[in-house]
Amino acid sequence: MLMTFSEGKIIANQHELVIRIESAAKVTLQAQVDEVTLIGGANVITATGSGINWSIRLDNEEQLKELSNEIGIAIQKY
Repeated sequence: MLMTFSEGKIIANQHELVIRIESAAKVTLQAQVDEVTLIGGANVITATGSGINWSIRLDNEEQLKELSNEIGIAIQKY
């Protein structure tokens, strides 16, 4: 799956998530799907574990739902 959001692109499958930030720095965030948490309401993706710790906010809830369906991870409500 390839999804575009305001800050860049998300490439996702059932095993891995890659986020490419389109800025001068060309930042890439990568994580295995089992290290990812999807947080509803805030529309945030977090990745924690095995030396990684990052988070990024999506534009809207629809993007989070689409990502949830693609990678098979339920959206957490806090």
